[in-house]
Amino acid sequence: MKMALQGCLIIAGSLFVATVAHAHISVSGPAFAGATHEASFGVGHGCDGADTYRVKVQIPAGVTSVRPMDSTFGKAVLEKDAEGNVTAVVWTKPLADVLPADTNFYKLAVRFKVPDAPFTTLHFPTIQTCRAADGTETTAEWTDTSGDHGSHDADAGAPATHPAPALTILPPRAPGWNKYTVNEHVHDLSVFSDALIVWAGKAAYSPNPSTQSLIMTEPDTEVLTMIHPGTEIWVKY
Repeated sequence: MKMALQGCLIIAGSLFVATVAHAHISVSGPAFAGATHEASFGVGHGCDGADTYRVKVQIPAGVTSVRPMDSTFGKAVLEKDAEGNVTAVVWTKPLADVLPADTNFYKLAVRFKVPDAPFTTLHFPTIQTCRAADGTETTAEWTDTSGDHGSHDADAGAPATHPAPALTILPPRAPGWNKYTVNEHVHDLSVFSDALIVWAGKAAYSPNPSTQSLIMTEPDTEVLTMIHPGTEIWVKY
């Protein structure tokens, strides 16, 4: 570890706050590989002024031991395939409880076993159904898993895409330095959004702008932009 970077990490450790990107339907995370995770899905708004009436969250392959929680929104119902695997969880609000306008934020919870696949992302494509005061139903399909959600509608100011809730899987860790062998291609280093610094050989990355600036100017240090399978890395949390 270079001395200048070491000093910066001491400062960054006291100031650093991880940032999280939120879709219109979000999922709480990150999750840890092979562990049980209680995910909270947040429904940020309804559809064009109509209240949310039903939410269907699709469960990706590899996620097991799925146990949803009933909420004040409505009871949870499981959908399963022919083998008995849970493929979706559906919450439906009683018709009498549908609000005349889009005024409320909702949280829906599911507990499940996370696949042992660190440095990958789980997507939960979600179908949101809204119901207007006159009984008209509309849907919003939050199913885009491309990860490219930067485009916006110039008039409405809203994202032009409908990103699926995405949950990052991290390996188990302890405070301080952690050594990992990465078995996946990691092109998006935001999986280290709450780390202080990541080292892979002579290359380094930090989500902290001050530390990243030092990395870019440190002699004999390369900027880490991606990680290939089989790479050994050191991560400080």
